[in-house]
Amino acid sequence: MKQDLNITGHISKRYNQELEDIRCLLIEMGELVINQVEDGLNCLLTSNKDLAQQVIINDKKVNQFEIRIDEACTHIIATRQPAASDLRLILCVIKTITDIERIGDEAVKLGRNALKLINSEKDLRQFKELKHLGEQVLSNLHLAMKAYASLDVELALQVIEQDEQINIEFDNISRLLITKMMEDPREIKNSLRITWCARALERIGDHGKNICEYVVLLVKGKDVRHISVEQMKQTLEEF
Repeated sequence: MKQDLNITGHISKRYNQELEDIRCLLIEMGELVINQVEDGLNCLLTSNKDLAQQVIINDKKVNQFEIRIDEACTHIIATRQPAASDLRLILCVIKTITDIERIGDEAVKLGRNALKLINSEKDLRQFKELKHLGEQVLSNLHLAMKAYASLDVELALQVIEQDEQINIEFDNISRLLITKMMEDPREIKNSLRITWCARALERIGDHGKNICEYVVLLVKGKDVRHISVEQMKQTLEEF
């Protein structure tokens, strides 16, 4: 699809650079959060206590990125009084960094639950149910940030569509863990923690989907939240 957004068509080269800077900062923040999710999943699957603690500590860096980008957006609004596509860009950036920061929060939940599971002296190798879900979520998250970096609407729609598979996988894991708890009440505490981890991964998928919806809004100027993928495609075809 054609990239309808142009963020470098201003007379002021400094203004162009300010807009490009916030876009680059957002991409850098996204890369940091992807690493957080990867580490959060790995510490669960490998019982790595040091890595789990590092995930928790690194959340401060994510928060600092959010504040820095917020301040940059506020500065542009105050000094440039942006209109039309420029204002849409800034508003989408503000919305997107909120979702990215929340992905970081969910990664912290993975780290904290990993520490509790490790301390329970349970063999975490039995919790491979999370591996496939985590791989799906990470794949979608990588694609979501790629769609944002390249302003690729088709790729954004692909990520939105694939989120349904993440939801199905989460439901399957939930049923499996409920069965495990029913069969052995001694497994309830740890199974609940694994369920919370699966929920964190599912929510990360939702935030990745949100980012892709902002890509569509940013490029096409159409708000496609709260409608089905089929409706999104039809709306964009008519646009």
